[in-house]
Amino acid sequence: MSDVMLAALRHDAHKFTGESHEDAREEFAGVPVNQSVPEGADGDAAALSRPQQKQEQTVPTHDDHYRLSLLTGETAYDPREFSRATIESEVADLVGIEDAQTAYERWLVSDVAAGFNESVYHPYTSLKYHTLLVAALLDNYRAGNEFADLRLIVGSAGEVVPFRTVFDGERFAFRIDVEADGRPFARLGSRPWRSWASAWNRLTAHPLDTDRDKYDMTLDANLRRVQSWSTALQYIEDYAEWRPDR
Repeated sequence: MSDVMLAALRHDAHKFTGESHEDAREEFAGVPVNQSVPEGADGDAAALSRPQQKQEQTVPTHDDHYRLSLLTGETAYDPREFSRATIESEVADLVGIEDAQTAYERWLVSDVAAGFNESVYHPYTSLKYHTLLVAALLDNYRAGNEFADLRLIVGSAGEVVPFRTVFDGERFAFRIDVEADGRPFARLGSRPWRSWASAWNRLTAHPLDTDRDKYDMTLDANLRRVQSWSTALQYIEDYAEWRPDR
């Protein structure tokens, strides 16, 4: 299992280096990268965040793997401030971890991964959260769980279920799993598609204070419109860091 999960966490390393999937190197920092992910988990995670038909550039002025922030509209990584050598060093530290669970835990808190998108055609998507979604789907599929059985489950901050938690913030966490154990949840649906807003709207209870907190009201309103899963999860992270009252 360890090798399979490591492969899932390393499968999109070429996006850090700007290489195409076809021309991607087989090793980075001395470890195998850019391998295919079994069980169709990569394709299903991609379908949660972006259209799978013919790819077209959606932001004409942006054509690289630096992520655009949905919060600010600016590039998350400015090449004038972050050198390629610095980024490659941080990426090497991230993908070079040999223990799968440790690597997964590093992805959960990774800043460098949050600076990249999962597709140059959809620059607001997040490589960080795409990769975590791949890991969560793969772990479920390997356990015999089908997509139609999966749920988005709200947990407490710091309540991390290895490979299934896809977001862990200061106030709450999200995981993809089949058993909610009394936690608020929403089913993902019968097939993977850009359904974040639908799942968010269907949660049996919400982790935000939308009765009194004006910042939570704004966050909630925006999350009810975002369709892409990786974009939404990254937006929650960015919004929490931006909040002036935190």
